Amino acid sequence: MKIKSILLILIPTFLFSSMEIALKIAGGSFNPIELNFIRFLIGGLALLPFAWAYLRKHSILLSKTDLLRCAATGFVIVVVSMSLYQLSIQLTDASIVAIMLSANPIFGLIIGFIFLKEKLSRTNIFALVLTLIGLLVIIDPFHLKNPIGITLGLLSSIIFGVYGVMSRVHSHKIGINALTMTCLSFLFGAGELAILMGLSHTGLASFIPKNYSEFVNIPFFQGITWSTLPLILYISVLVTGAAFGLYFVAMDEVGVVQASLIFLVKPALAPILALGVLGEAIVPRTIVGIVIILLGSAITLVGAKIAYGVISIFISDSKKPKEEVERQMERDMENLPSDDQPNKNKLTAKIHDQLENQKEVQAELKEEIQSHRSSMQEQKN
Repeated sequence: MKIKSILLILIPTFLFSSMEIALKIAGGSFNPIELNFIRFLIGGLALLPFAWAYLRKHSILLSKTDLLRCAATGFVIVVVSMSLYQLSIQLTDASIVAIMLSANPIFGLIIGFIFLKEKLSRTNIFALVLTLIGLLVIIDPFHLKNPIGITLGLLSSIIFGVYGVMSRVHSHKIGINALTMTCLSFLFGAGELAILMGLSHTGLASFIPKNYSEFVNIPFFQGITWSTLPLILYISVLVTGAAFGLYFVAMDEVGVVQASLIFLVKPALAPILALGVLGEAIVPRTIVGIVIILLGSAITLVGAKIAYGVISIFISDSKKPKEEVERQMERDMENLPSDDQPNKNKLTAKIHDQLENQKEVQAELKEEIQSHRSSMQEQKN
């Protein structure tokens, strides 16, 4: 693998793994909802030039229905999932939240199976079970220290899986790539969150219980100073904007399977960074849970077909990576589950029959050409 390709994987891996740590540090200076708004507003604006260039290059005009799809996707990811995610980071260990969020593709598999009737192979099911076991080992439901924070983190990961399915379906219906869909979702979500933040300054805020003061009079840009600006830019431009952007570039350059290593490494790297920066201890059960989750993730990478199914749940795909993966799928047919073998045999037999038919047609054409040449030669004589 070339140095450029390696960097395209390593850089977003580090950025994604440091996300929870940076957000937890910033949480001491910002309202969690405000921080969520700033992050996705600036992150969406950072991706906007690339999205705009794509729309112009392909002469795509978005209809009202397309914009509504983007708005709905943005509401799910920014307003719901990431707001719960930000709150969970403030209530429990950042490393735990990072691990739970990394499991969102597995939740996406379940959602796709229930609502889109997508097939779950035995490999998918085995990986799903391992991931859920790993989460239970880490969370330790019988000795919960921060049940609210863990619950919010788990809900955030599940809803992130919903976002992945929505993003994939809506981007295909609109006819745009993953980067453009992500940019529009971020901007629409930030706008919708801004409306709700504005309502927190009205009389409606009086209905909010006193224990939830962070939802009353939510500031918009309070706390941004010269000392906090570098952290805000790191979170917004690098962690939110550049990390997603580089991930999509990596998919184009090295393919979906290799780019998926970003989310395979994150559950292991995030706790190490949290230990070094925040001093969060890594307890033995967390190590055991990480190993189990990594094993489940590795299993999902066995065979390009399974890998593409998992990654396309997390984020919608562009045509080029999909074509690359389909070529890889043809090379990896032997890695398919045994329950797919009958379909494989049928496909092989069908292709064989078509080739035989083509040979027969070619033979008949060759005979006709030779016969025609013979008759022409006789007429000349």
